[in-house]
Amino acid sequence: MTITGDDAPNQALTASQLDFEELFEHAPCGYLVTDADGTITAANTTFLRMVGLTPADVTGRSFQSLLTVGSRLFHETRYLPVLRLRGRVDEIALSLLCADGSTLPTLVNGVQADESGEVRIAVFDSTERRDYERELLTARRAAEASEAWIRVLQSASSAFTIAETEEALAEALAESAREAFTATHTAVLFADQSGTLSVAAGTHPLRHLMHVPGMPEQRAMELGRVVTVSTSEEEDLRSEETASVLRSARLETVSAVPLMEAGRPIGAVVCFFGRRRDIDDEAVELFTTLARQAAHVLGRIRLQAQLARMALCDQLTGLGNRKVLQVRLTQALATATRSGRPLAVVFLDLDGFKVVNDNCGHAIGDEVLRQIGERLKTSVRTNDTIARYGGDEFVIVCEDTDADAVGHVTDRIRAAVKEPLIDVPDEFPVSASVGVALLAPDAQSEVTTDGILKLADAAMYQSKNAGKDRVTVVTV
Repeated sequence: MTITGDDAPNQALTASQLDFEELFEHAPCGYLVTDADGTITAANTTFLRMVGLTPADVTGRSFQSLLTVGSRLFHETRYLPVLRLRGRVDEIALSLLCADGSTLPTLVNGVQADESGEVRIAVFDSTERRDYERELLTARRAAEASEAWIRVLQSASSAFTIAETEEALAEALAESAREAFTATHTAVLFADQSGTLSVAAGTHPLRHLMHVPGMPEQRAMELGRVVTVSTSEEEDLRSEETASVLRSARLETVSAVPLMEAGRPIGAVVCFFGRRRDIDDEAVELFTTLARQAAHVLGRIRLQAQLARMALCDQLTGLGNRKVLQVRLTQALATATRSGRPLAVVFLDLDGFKVVNDNCGHAIGDEVLRQIGERLKTSVRTNDTIARYGGDEFVIVCEDTDADAVGHVTDRIRAAVKEPLIDVPDEFPVSASVGVALLAPDAQSEVTTDGILKLADAAMYQSKNAGKDRVTVVTV
């Protein structure tokens, strides 16, 4: 038949469509199309013949529902994560449920479209593969182990997320590691600034030896990776010595993973086993993942704690700021009022500081404030509260302190302030004008936090106006 005129392109297109449909329906492999949710929208004749089903049997069903129980687990834990991550999977072994109740071993390739999320699946009959049964068993075992470890990671992630303190995180990490590896003992170790380890959670049967360089936790931190030592496999002299220690403690295997932050070790997790335990590559990966997640959360907890401290500290001197002063003075006033004990609020301003700042520069001025802050710490009692009020003004709250006691405190303060300052020439002396508001034990009037601060501030200005470098005391 000769096609002419306007119908020629349409007839050619129809012929092309027929060829494509013929290729789709009778391809040498099963072919499925699913939407992004895994629901089958099309299946070719080859696939339907493989499983003994009709188009109505499969269209609208999920692909996963056509799989055996073991393959469903493998599909969920390995097939789908790889497909979503890479956009394709190749030669995944899955078993299909046939209409007659039998199972069909297959190899499956899948490709996901970028925009629609549609998945095109090619299914190959692998019945004749000689080693199929062994591979299927291995795959099933791997899927089961993968599922168990995924549960561990999910549980650990949830526990880590809600941990608000280092102690809570350490407990969650110790429990997660113990559950993951069924260890006889598990210990979480955190390192201080000097690198010294201490047990933060769990049990360390060789606690007295955990600082020895040859121990697994020390080697793990040194190498930045998982280190496993077994009594039957000594890699070098150090591990041989360690193995001897393990035998004496009736332990067969110890495995340690470092906690790393910004490339440096901040701790370790150690698992102890009473029987020989092989830590394979997958176990190493799980161990490392747990440690990586925990280290990330530990960094967050420490950062939050640092930010909390910064919010309550003067960044220049390291002393308390006004917020801390307000809280501590309010508490001290309430305690003094309730107990009838005396309370002293010391307000001091640096004489000569402006001259230093103007002549020596702000950097030297900042250093002077830091030096004064350190001197105040050594001039008062450990339970007194010191705060930088602002500029070159400082406030000290002295609980249970009467007139005689505060007199000794202010004498020490004035003497300490007048000591020579580093990098400040002698011609620019610095001293302190001090005002004290003393709440007597028998005080009748009700005093507020702001009120007693204003009284101490006013007393300080009396000292400054009277010639500086002196103390004025007012009794409330």
